[in-house]
Amino acid sequence: MADYFVHKARMEQQREAEASGRVADSLDVRVALIKRMHAGELTLDQVQAEVRRLKRNAKKTGKITRNQAYLGR
Repeated sequence: MADYFVHKARMEQQREAEASGRVADSLDVRVALIKRMHAGELTLDQVQAEVRRLKRNAKKTGKITRNQAYLGR
């Protein structure tokens, strides 16, 4: 039962980090990439490469990844 509350707290922590703009690969960014894919501008491989690039360059731009936000780093 404690795992549920830990997960819930971490998800809230992740949402707050995304809302404040500290997350490089936030859900909004990912949704925008998926919309571009559905519009035919990008392929799935291009979207995946872009997400990898965002995650790789997050520290350089002074941001964190969604996983780091979830873990509280």
